[in-house]
Amino acid sequence: MELEILGMNFGCVLAALADAKIPDKGCLLPLASKLLGYCIVAASTTVKLPQILKILKHGSVRGLSVASFELEVVGYTIALAYCIHKGLPFSAYGELVFLLIQAIILVAIIYYYSPPMETKTWMKALLYCGMAPTVLGGKINPALFEVLYATQHAIFFFARVPQIWKNFMNKGTGELSFLTCFMNFAGSIGKLN
Repeated sequence: MELEILGMNFGCVLAALADAKIPDKGCLLPLASKLLGYCIVAASTTVKLPQILKILKHGSVRGLSVASFELEVVGYTIALAYCIHKGLPFSAYGELVFLLIQAIILVAIIYYYSPPMETKTWMKALLYCGMAPTVLGGKINPALFEVLYATQHAIFFFARVPQIWKNFMNKGTGELSFLTCFMNFAGSIGKLN
């Protein structure tokens, strides 16, 4: 029996259950992996929402490191572009779409509530707006693409450093949302499968 929904084959599970048998590992593991992937995609739609709402509620970005959030946008862009370019299934990278959208909104809100933007900030934003379509469209050298993808883990690691340093210097987290940090952590643990 073939029953495929969103690239997940439920047929082998249903056939085994109809015969009163436990589905074999070759049937169950790919299905569980896809289901977990889609659950992560669904959960990712709200990961940065607590941070966005906290900033909007208080009208402040006190204690937040702009560089941390900017680096996250770069990391999500690279990771998403690579997954799209490699033709991976949506369940494997879908959360990156929602995380990137939320991260861009978050950076825009941080810019809005920050002191007047300097020329340097405008240049970074314009550079990203110019480069992102090229990277997301896969219009770069394949070898460079591999190098960029290899650096995205370092980018995410170094995105945390400015925020950690700012928390240390301020002896507090300011407007940093615990819930957003926790959901980022939980999502990272979930992706280790």
